Amino acid sequence: MPKPLGKIRPHFTQNEQLLFELSRPGKTGYQLPELDVPDVDAAEALGAGNVREAIEDFPEVSEVEVIRHFTRLSTWNYGIDLGLFPLGSCTMKYNPRINEAVARIAGLAWAHPYQPESLSQGAMEIMAVLEHHLGDIFGMDEVTLQPAAGAHGEYTGIMLVRAYLESQGNPRKKVLCPDSAHGTNPATAMIAGYQVETLKSNGQGMIDPAVLAAAVNEDVAAMMITNPNTVGVFEENIVQIAGILHAKGAQVYMDGANLNALVGVARPGDFGVDVLHSNLHKTFSTPHGGGGPGAGAVGVKSHLAPFLPGPRLKKTDGQWTWNHDLPQSIGRVRAYYGNFGVLVRALAYIMAHGGPGLKTATIDALLNANYIRARLKDYFQIAYDAPSMHECVFEDTKQEKQGARTGDIAKRLIDYGFHPYTVSFPMIVHGAMMIEPTETEPKAELDAFCDAMIAIAKEVEAEPEMVKHAPHLTRTSRVDEVSAARKPVVRWKP
Repeated sequence: MPKPLGKIRPHFTQNEQLLFELSRPGKTGYQLPELDVPDVDAAEALGAGNVREAIEDFPEVSEVEVIRHFTRLSTWNYGIDLGLFPLGSCTMKYNPRINEAVARIAGLAWAHPYQPESLSQGAMEIMAVLEHHLGDIFGMDEVTLQPAAGAHGEYTGIMLVRAYLESQGNPRKKVLCPDSAHGTNPATAMIAGYQVETLKSNGQGMIDPAVLAAAVNEDVAAMMITNPNTVGVFEENIVQIAGILHAKGAQVYMDGANLNALVGVARPGDFGVDVLHSNLHKTFSTPHGGGGPGAGAVGVKSHLAPFLPGPRLKKTDGQWTWNHDLPQSIGRVRAYYGNFGVLVRALAYIMAHGGPGLKTATIDALLNANYIRARLKDYFQIAYDAPSMHECVFEDTKQEKQGARTGDIAKRLIDYGFHPYTVSFPMIVHGAMMIEPTETEPKAELDAFCDAMIAIAKEVEAEPEMVKHAPHLTRTSRVDEVSAARKPVVRWKP
């Protein structure tokens, strides 16, 4: 059994019994007054075949036991309202409740996409204002809100590049992807009909301009660059990189999934990016995870604007309309006009913060990540000797010497009441531990998380077996993940 956790407080209760285990004969969860109407025989009134004496093995518990049981069970469902989600590259942050309230306004929540334009002016105004603000934040000339999420935004962006190059007479053959880019980038390029060439990062986790220059030729359509990249490092040579690509007629596509490290501080369009997507559900407020919903707004420079998905918003005589006369458009990429509820939340978030507030949120995200880095760097090996942005990435090389790996440390973290960090990603980092605290976490929560990580690092040195067999405080301990992956049970048999 693990030793007491000391000052570290678990966030939730894991040792809840089943209702059947709580059951005691004769207990009831209700009290009824005596009948004030004539007694009726149920079998006679309903038919004997429709009545039973009792439900076999039905749990017998009191009302308070039922309430406490399900309340305690609810704490098993770890959520952002309970504690920190340190998942890197995912931006699992707390979002203000007001944004939820705004998205639930009846006229917005129940707006039908087939409403006539005359009855949709408010919704169309929201989208137009959001496009304007996002264009300003991105440093882009125009924005589409159609894509459903991040990878869909990537696909839309690369299809825009392809359409533009085709209009120049040659769509080209290859897309360059750094090994520090998001994993969906190569898949996106392949689906769009391009070959993918991977570029290896340098010792600082960045793109090497010399390596890039040697790879770029007239066959290269674009480079998909994540900035800040997946190791939490800003590509400081981005202006030079954009110049190398543009000199050969190639486009610069930026994966804006990590835009929450730039908003209000730097605009991608100003450092040479031609097209980017932004995960609005990560940077601009929507509860993230569970498969959706999302939004992958795409911003473009003017030369790509004619190819944007249609229809496009257009104001005529003071009224918003949908313009379908777009001869160079790549066409619709999604039914209707985007995930509207996510768009409402995004605009509420932007307007509540304003320009100065958005910049403050970015600075806070950078501060929190670097605070965690400073507190943990003596206990875990930092992956790259370069300034961290919104997330910090460690290796498990110190702990590996004692036989504990990143997955073991993450599982032990559950015993301390925290959701695990991102395990083994990015894959270019040995035993990666990717941690992103986001801007919303207070210092006390960061300290509690760091205290837990430090305590685990010390456990690895003193009692590595405890960490290697974690978690210990959950109802179900470690499972056979290899067998689960290779021999999944997808159908239950009683």
